[in-house]
Amino acid sequence: MQRQYSYTKKSIVSTTFLLFGIVLLLCFQTIAAQNIELDSIFIERVKVTLKNKPKHYNALETIFFNDKLDVLKMEYVKDQATLDQYPEATCYALNALGTLNRNKSLYSSAITFHKSALKAATEADNDVLQTISLNLIGVVYRRMDLVKPALDYHKKAYDLAYKRLKVNPDSELKHSMAVSRNSMGNIYLVLRQYDLALKQFEKSLLIETTGQNKLGLAINYQNIGIALEHKGQLEEALKNYKISLDYNKQINSKMGYVICNNAITQIYIKQEKYNQALALNTQTLKEAKVLGDQYYLAEAYILLGQIQEKLNEDEKAEANLNTALEISKTYDLKTFTSQSLYYLSKIYSKSENYKLAHLYYKESKEIENSITNDRNLNYVNDLIIQYEHESKNNQIQELADENEIVRNKLERNKKLFWYTAILISLFTTMIIIIIRHRQLKQEKQIITLEQDMLRSQMNPHFIFNSLNSIKLYIINNDKEKAVYYLNKFSKLIRKILIASTEKEMTLEDELDTMQLYINIENIRFEDEIQFNIHVPENIDTKLIKVPSLILQPFLENALWHGLSSKKHDRKIDLYVSRKGEDYINISIIDNGIGRIEADKINSLKILKRKSVGIAITKARLANFSKRFAKDYKFEIEDLYNEKDRPKGTKVILQIPISKTNTA
Repeated sequence: MQRQYSYTKKSIVSTTFLLFGIVLLLCFQTIAAQNIELDSIFIERVKVTLKNKPKHYNALETIFFNDKLDVLKMEYVKDQATLDQYPEATCYALNALGTLNRNKSLYSSAITFHKSALKAATEADNDVLQTISLNLIGVVYRRMDLVKPALDYHKKAYDLAYKRLKVNPDSELKHSMAVSRNSMGNIYLVLRQYDLALKQFEKSLLIETTGQNKLGLAINYQNIGIALEHKGQLEEALKNYKISLDYNKQINSKMGYVICNNAITQIYIKQEKYNQALALNTQTLKEAKVLGDQYYLAEAYILLGQIQEKLNEDEKAEANLNTALEISKTYDLKTFTSQSLYYLSKIYSKSENYKLAHLYYKESKEIENSITNDRNLNYVNDLIIQYEHESKNNQIQELADENEIVRNKLERNKKLFWYTAILISLFTTMIIIIIRHRQLKQEKQIITLEQDMLRSQMNPHFIFNSLNSIKLYIINNDKEKAVYYLNKFSKLIRKILIASTEKEMTLEDELDTMQLYINIENIRFEDEIQFNIHVPENIDTKLIKVPSLILQPFLENALWHGLSSKKHDRKIDLYVSRKGEDYINISIIDNGIGRIEADKINSLKILKRKSVGIAITKARLANFSKRFAKDYKFEIEDLYNEKDRPKGTKVILQIPISKTNTA
């Protein structure tokens, strides 16, 4: 007997271990199966997210948008984020799970998930996630026809978004305000406050239009259609439903199809288009079954029952309405329970079953009254008064804030004005002192030959005539040319002033200055002077130094003695060449009338144009050449054509340069 007991005990122990092993094996298989279903790409994405921990809702939406309809994936995100103490991702996953449960009409579970999400959002101190969670809780209560808690949560969401938007201009907060207004509008629909509902939908629509949120636009156009339908404006309602349907097609929302098609079916019934209504309802019912949202499935069955009752198919209508009633009672859909009972009472009345008809009608009205009772209506009215009061207070506060801002700006501008005035006075005084100092310095330096030449040749007639020419463009309202030549003139004057402080400049700067000089002088020749500079590629003009403005007198002579008396085809060509390492050759060739003819014309003038620039230039070249072993060379050659007639003048300059100035 003792041995038998021992054997039995061992058997029990063995059996226990065997069962435990089986349980463990099943657990491991479940875990393995779960890991197989969660692909490696998703798991890696979760790891990266947990590492970076983005705080913004839009960032999480971008990462998990394609996964939020998958229960297993959202459960995984929730668990991992909770372990990693990452409340933002925990909140996102909990809200996704809540929405999935709501769409299956599992409202108690949905509320539990959303309230847990709200707790996580509060822990994260995240304004956007808090408003989203509050709105989602309100939506679930609204589906359950629980008016007061639905309004409370939407109001909390709206107030929080409105308050935080002033310090945190987040687009998602604006969207949350739109959702709150839309949801409150839906509650007003249930309470038959259609004008109030329309106001909420229109305000929500404005926000969604600004943000170009197609889903929000679809929802608001749908709800506006419902309000208009209840007001008897069927065509306008149908128009809004079709706009909503179009937006739902753009975002490929299957739920949106069902919602819009149910609404359009209702319009067809009211317009007595029963065959069109039946065709659309048949398609919608199939889509609602696939979708699995019991709320819209119950609505589709009610619509089918209405159509069949109108077509005198009472037995079919009764069966479908009883199906709708069963779904509505199972998922505590009070509005649809009331509607199912009401339409069944009509059928029983037709079949002269008045007792049952009366019973169903009475129950329908009791449920309807429980939704739209005086308490709820009073609550809505109190809430409206409260909103108006808060809105006025907010407007008063905003005006006070604006006045304070304006007052501060005026005070700041006043101080800024005086500071600016003092600074301008000091700056003007400094400018005057600097200008005066430069003038005194320049007056002292004028004693040198170089400054004397620059002032005497460039300042008196050239500047006066140039400004007169530019003034003529201004008088003739030719602004583009005036600005163009004024710009050129200012650049030339700047270069002249720079040259006046330096005895030499690079050949590149000299050629640029001469180009500017010819451009300005060309104003008075109506841009008929063709001036071309020819520099071979083997000469680097940046490395070659020449006396500043050394070429100007020769170009001036070519213009005023050679070309001014010629009417057409006036050209000046400037050639730079190099022969050996000691000289740079510069040739200036014009196709003017020649020196002899020019002298004759000049002798007949009352005001003779004296050219002292050549003599001063020779003196400057002589002074410049003292630093070199070679002296400068200068000659003027008269040019003649085949018939021995003058065809221009050629000036040849050989300027000594350093051997280090190689190309």
